[in-house]
Amino acid sequence: MSAERSENETAEEIEEDEQFLGEDDAYLEVADDEDHAMDDEDAEGEMGDEIVYEDNSIQHFPNHEQSVFAVSAHPVYAIAASGGEDDLGYIWDYTTGEEIVKLTGHTDSVTSTAFSSDGELVATGGMDGKVRVWRRRGGKDEYKTWEFLTELQGPDEVTWIKWHPKGAVLLAGGNDGTVWLWQLPSGNTMQVFAGHTASVTCGDFTPDGKRIVTADEDGQLIFWDPRSATPVFKLTSQDARFDLGSITSLAVNPASTLAVVGGASGGVRVINLSKGTVVGALGGHKEDDSVEAVVFVDLAGAGQVGTGGVVVTGATDGKACIWDLGTMRIRATLEHEDAITALLNLPAPKSHLLVSASADKTLRTWDARTGTLLKEHKGHHGPILAASLGLEGKIIVSAGDDGVCLVFPTE
Repeated sequence: MSAERSENETAEEIEEDEQFLGEDDAYLEVADDEDHAMDDEDAEGEMGDEIVYEDNSIQHFPNHEQSVFAVSAHPVYAIAASGGEDDLGYIWDYTTGEEIVKLTGHTDSVTSTAFSSDGELVATGGMDGKVRVWRRRGGKDEYKTWEFLTELQGPDEVTWIKWHPKGAVLLAGGNDGTVWLWQLPSGNTMQVFAGHTASVTCGDFTPDGKRIVTADEDGQLIFWDPRSATPVFKLTSQDARFDLGSITSLAVNPASTLAVVGGASGGVRVINLSKGTVVGALGGHKEDDSVEAVVFVDLAGAGQVGTGGVVVTGATDGKACIWDLGTMRIRATLEHEDAITALLNLPAPKSHLLVSASADKTLRTWDARTGTLLKEHKGHHGPILAASLGLEGKIIVSAGDDGVCLVFPTE
């Protein structure tokens, strides 16, 4: 690990990194575990309907024993990283359920996990304010040996972490209103963004890697250049067109030209990132039902450009609304019996498929072109809190409030 690299060297690397904007770049305009087997007397009634627990998962990982808040599948290998209320993270093999390594060092709940885009690094973020990073060791096909790399100090409490889509750069949001950017493997701090006035609830790099979008509990959305601590633009609740109350979710389209953000009051806004303006309001969710997940879906398999594109929003009303952004109208509505907690879009050539996770203890695979339910994934005994796709979308890994991670085939 080269922790002694000078700040000048780090700055030069950033400047030369083709993932970030150069001076002349411009934006496109937007024109097997027996605990799960239950007999009939264990069936529960809910709202007059009898619910019998079924389990069609293909693997369990029960090691957390307490609520599992985060799970991430490796981009190449059949392994996942999970984090939970037990203050631990794990890397585990989701074909066998075998624990590969216990990710220790946190003193409070681990609420975020993420593999880097190349799968060589894994990070965990916790309520203790720590971000801890591990590195894969061994040859190309060696995925069971990991070593601790470094601990990054940042916000008071880590609310989320995201890796750069093309490089070893890590982004994290905090409950203290700060957003941190680090270079790995050195662990050098590249930037601290301090424009928020409340807990930074969500954020991410744009898919092209050139910009950052973050949002907070006060209803502010900020668009950043990674090389500057000064916002490119900021939208706040003082703008009546943007007012969402607390912002709870966001996503950026593949062309990096549009952001869609959801709020705790059920509102959804579409933002033109080149102009910093609100270009649409989507009203498909019940008032005061928080929009917990947003994902873009590529129905054509070629990536959205221009004003078109399809986005899906999921909320605590149990609905996932599929929106056509060309018309700002709903194409279809998908329904769960309880809050939707995560939405996942499969990669091409099956990018028309969508997976929803819910507090109703199920995941469902849908054809987003028609809104048709293709398969229901059951096995959890409590709300599903997180989910991730592995093996190029062939596998779903889910994390539950029941303390168990489950694995399902998508089809």
